[in-house]
Amino acid sequence: MSPPLSKPYLDIPGTTVFDADMARRGYGLNQFCMSLMQAGNRSRFRADEDAYLAAWPMTPEQRAAVRARDYNACIALGGNIYFLVKIGATDGISALQLVSSMSGMSEDGYRHMMLAGGRSPEGNRRLGEHGDAQAPRTAD
Repeated sequence: MSPPLSKPYLDIPGTTVFDADMARRGYGLNQFCMSLMQAGNRSRFRADEDAYLAAWPMTPEQRAAVRARDYNACIALGGNIYFLVKIGATDGISALQLVSSMSGMSEDGYRHMMLAGGRSPEGNRRLGEHGDAQAPRTAD
């Protein structure tokens, strides 16, 4: 296995950048999510999640994150939010409900924050931008 790559964007607090490495890591997870675009697949998934998930080339951690509906873990494991919302839609959850839960905010609070322009970039640009001692992360 090759050594981790140094990527300048890995030190953005609270952000996972979906790059080519993440796309490779999450390929099976994202393909599973895309399968939920078909009504028959949604029905099969709802009827027996474990059996349906077993048909996809996913890691045990990815399957566990899907079963727990831990969308932040899914993203850390290579999931793309545009694909992950298909799980929420299968469960009858709106994109707003899904992303507000990921942020730890209420739906109303999240909606108001986004309508007001989103989160402030202050303190959220890069680790070390204000002289803190945290070192940048490296890719897996």
